Amino acid sequence: MSRTTDIILTALAPAIWGSTYLVTTEALPAGYPITLAALRALPAGLVLIMLTRSLPPRAWLGRAFLLGSLNFTVFWSLLFVAAYRLPGGVAATLGSLQAMMVILMARGWLGTPILAGAVIAAATGVLGVALLLLGPEAALDPVGIAAGLGGAASMAAGTVLSRKWQPPVSPLSFTGWQLAAGGLILLPLALIVEPSLPPLTALNLAGLIWLGLIGAAATYAIWFRGIARLEPGAVSMLGMMSPVTAVILGWLWLGQGLSWLQMSGAAIVLLAVWAGQRANRPRASARRRDTLERSLTVTKLGSSA
Repeated sequence: MSRTTDIILTALAPAIWGSTYLVTTEALPAGYPITLAALRALPAGLVLIMLTRSLPPRAWLGRAFLLGSLNFTVFWSLLFVAAYRLPGGVAATLGSLQAMMVILMARGWLGTPILAGAVIAAATGVLGVALLLLGPEAALDPVGIAAGLGGAASMAAGTVLSRKWQPPVSPLSFTGWQLAAGGLILLPLALIVEPSLPPLTALNLAGLIWLGLIGAAATYAIWFRGIARLEPGAVSMLGMMSPVTAVILGWLWLGQGLSWLQMSGAAIVLLAVWAGQRANRPRASARRRDTLERSLTVTKLGSSA
């Protein structure tokens, strides 16, 4: 596939994640964030493992649990804390800082150069998200801010390490390993800190199925596929599609107002995402070297598995 096709396909993942707020508020019981995160991750991970018939080899168990913790356990838990303690606009704006964090982490862990255009695009995207979501009711709760920044850092680290560690399996298998690992960590945590779920309605089950099979299994497989094929900075910029989708769904589905300022913010986000893809485009020599390195890594891992 061409790079443009990879970008469009990868962008589908955060665009679909933008439905999480709508589904959570309209279809799921309130007050059980960790339990619902566990029910979202673990069944989806087990389904993917059964479909692909692929368990992580012993050498990959530690990495699978670390990546599952960063991408799901820590990220989702802190995301819910930030959402509960901060207005949605503040939480989402903090989350959009992930793109900047990925640029810095990729420099340290992957040796990726810090490009001025990529930094400008990431900063512009944060501004666009702020215009899109921040309102006069924005409040700065210290715990909520720490959770928002921690969640962004966790997802950024998971993105960069998922690029650094590429197992010789399909994206579906890689996603299944991480979801199952993250869910196994979340489950006992949910049993300890949260009360039992009430009886689930048909709407509750439909919401969980959507968030698990589509919002986790399918979309994260697309996301990790994109991480393997695209530059970390380019992938992280695509994550800004999520708040744009959330606002559009709120306008279409819930009848929420959409001001000119918000529309300007959405346009700025889309422009920043486009600029981020341009800025992070590798040169031809770098693309050939990266392809060769990934091929050698896969061959080495396949022979040692």
